[in-house]
Amino acid sequence: MQIPAFPAVTCGIIVFFVGAFLTRRVPFLRDYNIPEPVAGGLMAALVTWVYFLVSGTQITFDLIVRDQLLVIFFATLGLNARFSDLLAGGRLLGILLALTVIFILIQNAVGLLGTNLFGLPASVSVLVGSASLIGGHGTAIAWGPTITSVSGFAAAEEIGIAAATLGLVAAALIGGPLAKHLIERDKLEASDNDTLIVGLPDEDPGPGEPDIDHIELMRAILAAHVAVLLGYLANQWISDLGLTLPLFVPCMLVAIVMANTIPYLFPTLPWPGGTRALAVVSDYCLSVFLAMSLMSMQLWTLAGLGGPLVGILILQVVAAMVFILFVVYRFTGADYTAAVLSAGFAGFSLGATPTAIANMSSVTKHHGPAPLALIILPLVSAFFVDLVNAMVIQFFAGL
Repeated sequence: MQIPAFPAVTCGIIVFFVGAFLTRRVPFLRDYNIPEPVAGGLMAALVTWVYFLVSGTQITFDLIVRDQLLVIFFATLGLNARFSDLLAGGRLLGILLALTVIFILIQNAVGLLGTNLFGLPASVSVLVGSASLIGGHGTAIAWGPTITSVSGFAAAEEIGIAAATLGLVAAALIGGPLAKHLIERDKLEASDNDTLIVGLPDEDPGPGEPDIDHIELMRAILAAHVAVLLGYLANQWISDLGLTLPLFVPCMLVAIVMANTIPYLFPTLPWPGGTRALAVVSDYCLSVFLAMSLMSMQLWTLAGLGGPLVGILILQVVAAMVFILFVVYRFTGADYTAAVLSAGFAGFSLGATPTAIANMSSVTKHHGPAPLALIILPLVSAFFVDLVNAMVIQFFAGL
């Protein structure tokens, strides 16, 4: 059963509200910063799985609008960025990039250990390592045929997709609890000088925060659309140079340039950066994207892959948690921003960049803003890591 694009978005919105209901009623979900679209998306995925078991009919969704929402979301992140913050966070960005490269090696080493323990070909290690986890579904699908031809293991492609699916679930579930543990253990607090750019609190705005009107909302949407249109042009230019980047990366970079030029060139022009209106647009795009991503998981594809895959994924989750608690948190400053980055690192090291942002926004929604974390991590996870990951995968695939 194929659900067309428009009803699929409607389902995503409904799934988000289901998740919001669950997080308000289930203390664990609320207290441990589980994002609303994650709670609702997992519930929807379980429902479609039960429907498949009962009827034998697979439910699939047209996700073209979901992917467009992701591009708009990253444009809104860029519209909130300030060069001064990025320069101040330059050292932090370098540290996070170095830690990510180290963890890519660790992740594939754990994958290699798992394949040895369960008698799988060594080259399959990347499909239960960085190809599927840090790389996500796209990288797993791209490398699946290569690993199949190298190893002669017919189930390689299925294992890669299944590992990416399980990793996404784990990433969405452990980021918030890790951050909560660090914040409470070290009594961390957000800076009073920062403002939320994603993840508005549930309560009504205070006396100093006026409510949103339609003009502010339209202004924010227009700025995001302009950034995306210019990002498309920039992406075409980058492609002509022979480079390949996810579309949302040039869109976010264009938005950053806009945010740091237009307010100075046209000081009388109202700019949506840092406003509640832009935060609403960001929240909407990210929430619906993540809800659609999780509700569309085909959990029935995991049946039959059994113990070896689950065992290796448990090893990967444990390795990620240990690395985050004892390395990432400490080397990124052991402060509130580091705790938020820890939630984000869990999100993208086991799942995907949007999962990382959702983890961080859920934490900041409850504990206070950390805008630098929300800008730096996507630059690392989407801009630099793909190049390093490709080289490491090539090495491990040759084993």
